[in-house]
Amino acid sequence: MTPASDVEIGDLRFGDDGLIAAIVQDRSTLEVLMVAYMNDEALRRSIETGRTWFWSRSRKEYWQKGETSGDRQFIREIRYDCDGDALLVLVDQHGRGACHTGERTCFYRVFAEGAGDGSS
Repeated sequence: MTPASDVEIGDLRFGDDGLIAAIVQDRSTLEVLMVAYMNDEALRRSIETGRTWFWSRSRKEYWQKGETSGDRQFIREIRYDCDGDALLVLVDQHGRGACHTGERTCFYRVFAEGAGDGSS
């Protein structure tokens, strides 16, 4: 993975808490796997190692995806949006999946399937 320059990272708009949302997507299927948060250091670790690193808002510590579960994410590309306030991390997901519940994706629950499709 090509290292990011300080200028590129400087283009990002981290929140008041120093965090930026990172949407993790499977590179092959384009399925959204999870959303987590990175600060400057987590982003740099991710770029340097080619594996996803995040900042845990609840535990106040860094964590690497798959560190305990073995369900690792290998980064293929990191993009940032036009406003610089969100990241899209394209990965090859290894193991069962991305969700700590054992599901492949954290977005396995649906509120109203088919809502708004005109059927009654």
